[in-house]
Amino acid sequence: MDDRLLRARWLGTVPYEEALAVQEAVFHNGTGNHLLLLEHPHVFTHGPSADLATNLRCDPATVGARLVPVMRGGDVTYHGPGQLVGYPLLALDGTHGGTGPVDSPGYVRSLEDVIIGVLAALGLPHAGRLEGYPGVWLDAATRPRKIAAIGVRVGRGRTMHGFALNVSTDLTYMRDHIVPCGIAEHPVTSLAEEGIDVAMRQVVDVVVERAAREWTSGAFERQDVAWRASPDDLSAFSRGAGPGEPVRLLGRLARAGVEGAIPLSERKPDWIRPRVRHGEEVMALKRTLSELSLVTVCEEAGCPNISECWSDGTATFMVLGERCTRACGFCLVDTRKPGAPDSDEPVRVAEAVRRMGLAHVVLTMVARDDLLDGGMAHVAGCVAAIRDLDPAIRVETLVSDAKGGEGLDLLIGARPDVFNHNIETVARLQRAVRPSAGYARSLSVLARAKRAGLTVKSGIIVGMGETDDEVLGTLADLAALGCEIVTIGQYLRPTTNHLPVARWVEPSVFEMYKDRGEAMGIAHVESSPLTRSSYHAREAAERAVPVTIGAVPATLGGPRGGER
Repeated sequence: MDDRLLRARWLGTVPYEEALAVQEAVFHNGTGNHLLLLEHPHVFTHGPSADLATNLRCDPATVGARLVPVMRGGDVTYHGPGQLVGYPLLALDGTHGGTGPVDSPGYVRSLEDVIIGVLAALGLPHAGRLEGYPGVWLDAATRPRKIAAIGVRVGRGRTMHGFALNVSTDLTYMRDHIVPCGIAEHPVTSLAEEGIDVAMRQVVDVVVERAAREWTSGAFERQDVAWRASPDDLSAFSRGAGPGEPVRLLGRLARAGVEGAIPLSERKPDWIRPRVRHGEEVMALKRTLSELSLVTVCEEAGCPNISECWSDGTATFMVLGERCTRACGFCLVDTRKPGAPDSDEPVRVAEAVRRMGLAHVVLTMVARDDLLDGGMAHVAGCVAAIRDLDPAIRVETLVSDAKGGEGLDLLIGARPDVFNHNIETVARLQRAVRPSAGYARSLSVLARAKRAGLTVKSGIIVGMGETDDEVLGTLADLAALGCEIVTIGQYLRPTTNHLPVARWVEPSVFEMYKDRGEAMGIAHVESSPLTRSSYHAREAAERAVPVTIGAVPATLGGPRGGER
């Protein structure tokens, strides 16, 4: 296929619908070669031609599984813990720079070759094909047993869906509850059942190496989310225990491979020292917000740009209160029990916009995992109130992941001009930095907004222990989704109770991030030490989508999160 590298990602356990959203976004918007590797919670999937009456033997809900229709070949199949699922998103023809097979049979054969090679490397040299049956089989000539299912989609020179390799899978889901892939005459098996005791991580290592050899002449770039996780990493709200308990920080960083930190006593470099000047413009804005009982993230999160933005008469409204149900290691926002949403807040936000004469508004929020919809209806109400004031006002929303729930559809349906959700850090550090969120989930949130045709934006904090290559890999993932705007800024430790700063990133490196990100296809990368999520929000939107968002005279801009 293509001599460029394969971008491989181990994403941990990911709900099927979230992985599907990411796949679809990369399939429709991406270039190059990507391989998503993960496990799913219990789920049965089926293609359009599946015979459910014959091949589905249970009510999925009674066995703790979901039933999801998908646009791929094949009948009913199962995904669940202990099964390695791989989604290659590849460029197969010259349209996307690929040089490999352009048809489904050629691609399927190459995918089977990868799995056959993996099994041989793991101690099962008798793996191969069974004439007339898809997938990968053991002892096809004497006692056929299926160990890997394959179901793919090929279109416009790109692939999606892929394979499911049984490592230590609970095979009762396939033996008792479905006829896997509609094949009743031959049994299924797994590596564990065949006597191969191997950790999932080792299987992933072999798969990545073999896939890169098959599809990209051996070149790959790999990032993994945490392989070890503890419930104690999560905020009390995320565990269902309510507010009040601290979360571990340094232990999570150590497990992620981050050692050492810049001493608090060390002087910040000159380029990261903001100049704070509270002039009359700042005080006038404070009075307006105080009169309307509104909260700005500029103050709550300790933004280093507060003087610059407020001197211009700009700010970011933080709705749904000032108390967050999560406890991210970088964020200064209060994590005590939040109050009920204020029903008249949308009206007060719109009134503030009117008084300030704004034309590009940024709305951000605390995470509200205590609300069924994650607070998305409330944010959508704020968007509607501003639009009722003046439909020409541009509205940008910077929101949480709402646990990936249906509440996100409420906000997406309100169609903000810019939909912003921060991925925050690289895959390896997600569990350490924001354990109640996740890399794959954030990608899926952005993918859902992109699917709806919205302008999509995200942000990354650097200086918490990531490498430059990991930042570039994250930018590549965002570009593959079709993300139009990305912000990158230096992490500043809000208090001694927060994650330490691992490094000061030089301004020249921020310039490199910008150049490389925009070369990947991201329309605008705002990257500098003091950049925050909504810094220069209007300007970034204009540069990213000049046709749909024209020049406007004023903007609400600011950060999200602790010194974010």
